[in-house]
Amino acid sequence: VTGNFPTVTRVLLAKIPPSDGRMVYNYDDYVFHYVVENGICFLCMSDEKHRHRVAFALLQEIKELFTHKYGLEVPQRAIAFSLNEEFSRILQDRMEYYNSAGANVDSLSSVKNQIESVKDNMVQNIEQVLERGEKIELLVDKTDRLNQQAFIFERSGRELKRAMWWRNARWAAFLVVA
Repeated sequence: VTGNFPTVTRVLLAKIPPSDGRMVYNYDDYVFHYVVENGICFLCMSDEKHRHRVAFALLQEIKELFTHKYGLEVPQRAIAFSLNEEFSRILQDRMEYYNSAGANVDSLSSVKNQIESVKDNMVQNIEQVLERGEKIELLVDKTDRLNQQAFIFERSGRELKRAMWWRNARWAAFLVVA
């Protein structure tokens, strides 16, 4: 956001109640998420395509890191922006992590991705089984054809054997008579 980001942030901060809670505000193409705990407000901005769970996961982690580093008393007595220099590296690191990891940050998305991976794997395995089934069907067809050909070959072999036996019998009778 360029230009009016500080103004929008001030307006939003004025609207946020001091009681503990969390909420989402939409402004133009941006979504502002906030968490208030013990009088300290944690606010982040994302574009609409980001999921709320990712933004709230970032805010939860920032809240825990901030509270661990400063406790609850120091922020209440701190002058505005006095902790920026010290905490900005942590903020930058966490924002880069959540921006690069995207939807894989929260556990639900991670589980969904794992399920999708397993589903893809199962579909691939089923396709392979079906291909094997088709190959087995081809083998069964070939076996049936070979069985039929073997039966025909056996029958022709018997007929040939009989014909040769009669031919030999005629020759034997001809030789005995002559």
